[in-house]
Parts: sequence; structure tokens; C-alpha cells
Amino acid sequence: MYEDLLLKVNKPAQYIGQEFNSVKKDFTAANIKFAISFADLYEVGMSNLGLRIIYGLLNSVPDVACERFFSPNQDMEDLLRLENLPLLSLESQRKMAEFDLAGFSLGSELDYTNVLNILELGGIPLRSTERDHRYPLIIGGGPCTLNPEPMHAFFDFFFIGEAEEAALEIIDLYRKYKDEYKAGRLSKEELLLKFAQIEGVYVPSLYEVSYDSQGKIGKFQPKFSSVPAKIKKRFVKDLNSAYYPKDWLLPYVQIIHDRISLEIMRGCPNRCRFCQARQQYFPLRLRDAENVLNLAEELYCRTGYDEISLGGLSVSEHPQLEKILKELMGLFDTKAVSLSLPSVKARSLVGDVSSLIAKVKKTGLTFAPEAGSERLRDILAKDFNSAEFFKSLEQAYTAGYQHVKLYFMIGLPGEKEEDLDAIIEFSRKVSDLRRNSGKPAAGVNVSINTLIPKPHTALQWFPMQDLEEIKRKQEYLREKAKKYRRLNLSFHNCAMSVLEGVLSRGDRRLSEVIYAAFKSGAKFDAWSNYFYFDKWLAAFNDLKIEPQFYMSQKDTGETLPWDFIDTGVAKEALLSEFDKVIARQ
Repeated sequence: MYEDLLLKVNKPAQYIGQEFNSVKKDFTAANIKFAISFADLYEVGMSNLGLRIIYGLLNSVPDVACERFFSPNQDMEDLLRLENLPLLSLESQRKMAEFDLAGFSLGSELDYTNVLNILELGGIPLRSTERDHRYPLIIGGGPCTLNPEPMHAFFDFFFIGEAEEAALEIIDLYRKYKDEYKAGRLSKEELLLKFAQIEGVYVPSLYEVSYDSQGKIGKFQPKFSSVPAKIKKRFVKDLNSAYYPKDWLLPYVQIIHDRISLEIMRGCPNRCRFCQARQQYFPLRLRDAENVLNLAEELYCRTGYDEISLGGLSVSEHPQLEKILKELMGLFDTKAVSLSLPSVKARSLVGDVSSLIAKVKKTGLTFAPEAGSERLRDILAKDFNSAEFFKSLEQAYTAGYQHVKLYFMIGLPGEKEEDLDAIIEFSRKVSDLRRNSGKPAAGVNVSINTLIPKPHTALQWFPMQDLEEIKRKQEYLREKAKKYRRLNLSFHNCAMSVLEGVLSRGDRRLSEVIYAAFKSGAKFDAWSNYFYFDKWLAAFNDLKIEPQFYMSQKDTGETLPWDFIDTGVAKEALLSEFDKVIARQ
């Protein structure tokens, strides 16, 4: 039956599994079955390093079988629903209901409806209160768990932080109590109470929340004395000794990042006030050059990929970057393997590093000034020296670079019209600077996103600008850029940004909104051809929940939905940075 479906869908190879380096265990013989799921298409999920790490780690445990689930494309979903067939795992073609545990990687708030869609296609009741010992425990992890409350109704527990160590603790605890739980001698709540003792585990059903007359949180507290009042984010202390997947899966179809991803650092040495990723991956840890080189050689031997991407939040600031680049180039010089880097800092383009990066990729460079004016960059605490940048950029043009990509944000605290003008002026100068080397002006791709004041950042108390104001600013910038043909402006969908802002800053009441939006057909909300903002607005309206409430200014004294999570960066430190922003506006 399923084989017949493959003849009717686009990219059938994404559903068959059996990729080179995939793990196929005896499903029935495995003591613990773990379903790992990424709530987006295969081509997106297989580009996620976290999924690869957990997949490889759990399958290294002898009595555990870890198998993958992804969101099916619309054509496959239509066929599954028409034939009344469940979504199956890639490795053993098993239903999700046959697994003991199911973990979802939550990378974006706009994937939330996809989570519900996968559960529904898998025959799993959506709400945690509707699932007993006959169903797998549903676990959430990933960046969005820095505020898991909007999805609280659908997950049995969340894991906050990096899971390389804790994943094995979760497996060990489940192994210990599995028989009692499956036989009904241990209730689900009793089992969850045991999971709540693992550092980093948050069980939403074990906490009670109330709201005051203004809709703000009045009380957030555990129901039991044994349950921690705060959840401490877990992190791997030594990156060099942490598990890293060496049996790199080779997909049959083209994926978003079809290459070896080699993480050389976690955390960030910078303290940008808008950046949630710094808190997510705090503290800063580095992978030693020797470890990087050994992994690169081993991954290449096991895959044959012709590209290696060095990953991290600010890889150009790795103190051993020059050594890593030199040795990697020597290692792969005769093997036609290219190296790629994410955005770099201007100060990294000096000395030998400049010539090395020029050898890596001469077609384009990516920088993130974030704001066009020095004043706003100061407000953001963005470490970006314009004089240094333009000097380094001129050297890069001389070395052969042709194109530049720039990232900016709008909707910043204290933003004025002249700050918007500064984005265009800055981009124009970047383009024209190439003329100094006797070459035509550079093509500059200018990506402009809307600021979302995310949880656990110094801007979390600030309001997010509303839809109409975002639209106005986008149109203003389009008009200003029209006379510069070498500038190519692109904007993130402003309605998507608003929805992401609401969901990222939301509380438990949004679970019902997410459920209602999903039931009305919302899914793949991060994909413009599937996104229907009207479905979400209708869900908010029907439930009499005002989205603007979550976008509004927050009092520094109020309890925020995510305050129970300890990222390692104290709230007092964020408040101090918030006060500096207020003083600089």
C-alpha cells in the first residue's frame, strides 16, 4: 500500500529511509523505542545538526532504537488521509504510537502547527491529558523551549538546553520504570514526577498558573514540593568530549544544507542585547583545532562530501580560526573539497585570515551590521566598527570578492526615520566601495527583518511594533532603494514576524489558539505559500484573546511566562542592560 503511494508523490526518496549511514535496528528486539521528529519537511530537518546528534547518540545505546519522523509534503499527506493511513518512521516503517518516547525538535514558533499535524497523522491524541500509558511520552526540545508555555498542553515534558548528556539520563530513567508504567502500576503523573528530578526537565502539568485582572501572570508555582520552582538550562561543559555524529547520514534528495556541518564553537563572545541565541547556547565553549581537524577528516572519509561548513554563532572569532583554516585547506587541497563560513566580522578579514577566507569562497561575504546607524548599533550593543568594516571590505574587494550580503533589523528601540535612511546609505557605500579597486560596483543583497523582542534578552520588556507600522517601514525602505539598482532588498513576511513575536512571548493561553488555528487548516506557517494569517486571526478572535497583549510593553516587575527558566544569564543582568537601552534612546 505505502509503496503505491510513492509512485504518486514528489520526491518519494524522502520517505523511504535506508540512506547511507542510517541506523536500522531490530525494532521488536529493542527495549526502548524513541521517535525523533523535526516538524518540517525532510529537506529542512535533515539539515539540523541537533537532530543528527540525538539520532546518533541514542542509536549508540544497545537497547535503544531511534527512528525519524518528518512532516510529509502536502501531496503525501493528502494520500495518507485519503487512504486513512498513519505516518510511519523512516527506518522500520512503524507508527508513532508503537514508540515509548517521541521527541520533537522545536526550532521555530512557526512550526508549532506542524507538531500537531505529525501527532494527528501518527494517530496520537494531541493533548497530553488525553494520553495514557498506551501512547508514547511526548517530549519537546530545541531553541523554542526557552519559552515552552504556548505549547504546554501538547507535551508531557520539555527539555531545556543541550541534550547530549541528559538524553541518556532520560533513557535510563524510563528503562528503570518502563515495565511498571506500561502495566499501569505506575501512573503517568508519578512517572512525570520522577522525570522532573532530572536537571533541565520541565513538566508543565506539575505547575499551576493563574492570571490577574489585567491578564498578567499572578501566580506560577509547582504543585508538589519535590518539583523545582526554577528549571536550570543544561549545557555541555566540554565540547571536545561531547558526542558528535561521525556516521553522517547521506540523503537521497537535495536538502537545504547538503554538506558536512562542523560545529567549532557553542555560545558567543558578544553581548548583543537583542540576541536570544547567546542565552540559548551560553556559556561560550570552543572546539580545539585538533578536534576539528580529526572530525573533518573522519566525516569526509565516511561521506565523500565536497563541502564542509564551519558552524557556530560567531565562528570568525574562534581564536584558532587561522590554524583551522590553514590545516583544513592543506588537508583537502587535492580533494576538491570547499570550505564555507557563515557571516564574518570585519576584524577577522585582516592578515593571513583575510587571504585564507578569500581562498574559501570568493563569490560573496556576509555581514550583520543589524542597524544602519551607529546610534542604534550602540543601543543594541552590536560590536561593529564602521571604519574597520569599510577598510576590511576594500581589502576583500581587492582580493576578488564580488558580492556582499547584509543583515539589518527594523522596529528597534528608539528608531527614527533617519535610521531607516542609514540602512540604504550604508548599503550604497558597501556597493560603491568596489569601484575603488577599479571594478564595477558590487551587488549587495540587503536582508531586512523585524525585531522580535525575544524572551531572555535585554529587550524582552520592550514592545514589538504592530503590523501596520512594519508595513510602513518596509515600503519606505523600498522607495528609498529604488534609485540604487545594485541594491537588492528582501524583507521577511511581516505577518509571519508578528505571529512569531506573539508565540515567542506567549503564555499557556496560546495553546488553545494554536489548537484552533491547526484545526482550521494552519500548518507550514514558515512557508509563504502555505501561510494564511487570517486563520490565526480568526483563532485569536474566536477565543477572545488579543495578540497585541503579547506584543505590548512589559513591566520590569511583572512575572513573565518564561521567568521560571534559568539560562545561566541572570535576570538582574538583563535588567541592567535594559536600563542602558532606556538611557540611550
